[in-house]
Amino acid sequence: MKKASTPDTLPSTPPREITPDDIEKVFKTITIPPCPAVVVDAMREAQKDMPDIARLSKTISADVAMTAATLKLANSPMFRGSAPIANVRRAIDRIGTLNVVCVVVAAALRQSIEGGSSARMEQFWRQTSALALAAGLIAHRHYGIPRDMAYLYALFHDIGIPLMATRFPAYDEAVRGGRDSGKLLVLTEAEYFPCTHPVIGWLTIRSWGLPDDLGTAVRYHHDPDVYDMPETLVPDLSKSLMATVHVAEHLMAALVDDKDYEVGDPLFQRGLSHLGITQIDLEHLREEINEVMDD
Repeated sequence: MKKASTPDTLPSTPPREITPDDIEKVFKTITIPPCPAVVVDAMREAQKDMPDIARLSKTISADVAMTAATLKLANSPMFRGSAPIANVRRAIDRIGTLNVVCVVVAAALRQSIEGGSSARMEQFWRQTSALALAAGLIAHRHYGIPRDMAYLYALFHDIGIPLMATRFPAYDEAVRGGRDSGKLLVLTEAEYFPCTHPVIGWLTIRSWGLPDDLGTAVRYHHDPDVYDMPETLVPDLSKSLMATVHVAEHLMAALVDDKDYEVGDPLFQRGLSHLGITQIDLEHLREEINEVMDD
């Protein structure tokens, strides 16, 4: 299997801390989509000691996109059983209420972002959905990483990209130019635009009321020194979430002979080390992730 080529350009120092002025500038530049009521309701229900499964099932069944996403997840390699499921209630029983929240968030997130090229958006969501499944598979292999968190993190970690693409008409052209020159995406964004997708993603997660560990992972996922940062700044769970995507995204690029201009080899190698993934593990992951991409 041919290894994907990898940009060599990496930031030499971590990004400085974000100030209130930086945040204000982002909010003036980018419209952060508000968290839909259905997501708030689903998260509130899922966190109860005795969630109302019938209510969750009814909410999901009323939305075509959520229904399709729920059934797809229940029949995915993450949860696939002996027979395919075609009923939302049975799908919830299989994947559990926390993963139902992932489905609701994913569908709502997609519906909340409008504009831009429909073909480009479709490609983005197809890749993001496959990446979320791959990250969930990696998390499932490693103790201490909730796969629902890994799945959600993968969905949100690049959400700033379509938001920037719809806001800045020159975004796609700048990204293509940076990619042709072997530059990592986040460096291209920093050069041409007033904000970068990790910051936008972090602010979106804060706006939607999702866990802080998730937001921290999104905020720092392109920082070259993130695995060496203290626990007080970047908790171990955040590092583990990042590692699942650093590994999954790099492998996915390699499987299609594409250039990895998102992660880069240094972060991929640190992700492998953080998760304790051996060469044998890596071969198994390649097979599983290839199945996810073909699913």
